[in-house]
Amino acid sequence: MSYQKRDRKQYVPDLPSLSKLCEANYVRLLKLLPDMQMGVGREFSLSGGPNHDTAIRFTIEESFPYTLTILVEQTSDLHDFLKPPRMEVRLYQDVRMAEVISFDNNHRFNGVYHYPNDQMRLPDEKHQINAFLAEWLQHCLEHGAANIELNFNPKRLKCDSSTGSG
Repeated sequence: MSYQKRDRKQYVPDLPSLSKLCEANYVRLLKLLPDMQMGVGREFSLSGGPNHDTAIRFTIEESFPYTLTILVEQTSDLHDFLKPPRMEVRLYQDVRMAEVISFDNNHRFNGVYHYPNDQMRLPDEKHQINAFLAEWLQHCLEHGAANIELNFNPKRLKCDSSTGSG
């Protein structure tokens, strides 16, 4: 029996789809982190059932006029036997896009990988990682409880004695 190489159709990246995904991730991050321009991160608690609390932490790592880099990581009680996902996301302010630039210490993802390859990456690895970020962000929007301080004390106004207003 002889081995015949199958003619596989070469993968062609869908750039409009990837762009749309990165734009949607940017909008999701704006909703989750409204104060990110000031360097304020946030943590969202997610309940995974009894004795399984998980949180997604967003930390601002770098901030420049046109780009922002955010570390997105999961913290969980299951760290003993499961390595939690961790990714760096670069936000491009001028084009309003967010792209994963690092996932679990793997950096610089190509748009296309020939398969098979030494890293065993899929042909559309870059698209899949950004889709995973989209699912994570959407899950935080739908099910996350933000750990933020709520202040219901109104600010005191100084009374202007000349007008009698207070």
